[in-house]
Amino acid sequence: MMTSSIPERSSERGFTVVELMIASVITMVVMGVAFSTFKDALAINDAVVNLADASQNLRAGTNLLVRDLLQAGRGIDTGGIPVPSGSNAQLIERPSPPGSSLTLQNDQEGTTLMAITTGAALGPEIAGQTTDVISILMDDGVRSELQVYAPSSPTTLARLAADGSSFDAGSTGWLAGNVAEGITPISRGDLIYFSGVSNGSALQTVTDVVGNVVYFAANDPFRLNQRAANIPGSITQILPSPMPTCTVVASCGAIMTVRRIYMYTYYVHADTEGVPRLMRAVNHGTPQALAGVLEDLTLSYDLVDGVTNPNNVKNLPYTVDGITFNSSQIRKVNVHVGVRSEVKSARTNDYLRNHLSTVVSLRNLAFVDRYQ
Repeated sequence: MMTSSIPERSSERGFTVVELMIASVITMVVMGVAFSTFKDALAINDAVVNLADASQNLRAGTNLLVRDLLQAGRGIDTGGIPVPSGSNAQLIERPSPPGSSLTLQNDQEGTTLMAITTGAALGPEIAGQTTDVISILMDDGVRSELQVYAPSSPTTLARLAADGSSFDAGSTGWLAGNVAEGITPISRGDLIYFSGVSNGSALQTVTDVVGNVVYFAANDPFRLNQRAANIPGSITQILPSPMPTCTVVASCGAIMTVRRIYMYTYYVHADTEGVPRLMRAVNHGTPQALAGVLEDLTLSYDLVDGVTNPNNVKNLPYTVDGITFNSSQIRKVNVHVGVRSEVKSARTNDYLRNHLSTVVSLRNLAFVDRYQ
């Protein structure tokens, strides 16, 4: 009997539709988790970058302000420097945010320029909140004081014009700079502090320097050069009368001393793109942007007289219980700065914000020894 041999068939069975669907769902879940994790990682990285950016702006915006505050009042008389005042005087122009015109008389003591000129809510409104302005006064710190003599003195000496409109530095070399010692030349826009030997002091704005001669023309940016009005606080008030004569160096006596003074003014200003930035103006020069995006600049002052000692005062002069405090009695400045990131966070669709509050003790101004 014959038998036939039939080969076995290999299984051709594949995935069922149900199995395919289950596998697809599992794959989609895994991929969804992976994409979600990746998206969260990107969002966290974005937040870290934006927060670091805001923190960097915060540091940049406060470091220089704190440094200048630490030097406020250096070389400035405790009672401040007289400025032109009286019925015939022009108002003293203070460096101001664009669109505003601040004056010393509107903000401060009025007849005296102090080491600190306050300015609560005088800055622009940013994010619904007004910002503050502050001006800080100090002497050069590196340029030595110069003795100035009468106009008839020998040409080797520094000589003041009879009307106070200029002075010739002679062969003293006082106007020159010294890069190695960090001394910049005397130039247009500088403030020169004249201190009479026996009759007060005055501040003048340099309008030009030609050779060894420094000029103080009228209508300077500050309006300090008000000689023609012959008013209190002008240089004409501290000129010797009569002006001494001297022809021999050995017999000449100085009639004044001069020093260079700096004023640093801080305020917030929105640039052409609408980004608010912290600005710093040196005297009445072109302000420089220090940091952005800065939304808050708030300052207050702790004062001291040994008895009342008010805290968190917004503006000076300040009167309480019949006692009037001025800027020379500032013990500490309370600084609050708020910044935001340059761009919005991808995760929250909003800006990331950071704030810093610090206290700066003004070592050159008034203090009280509590152990006395």
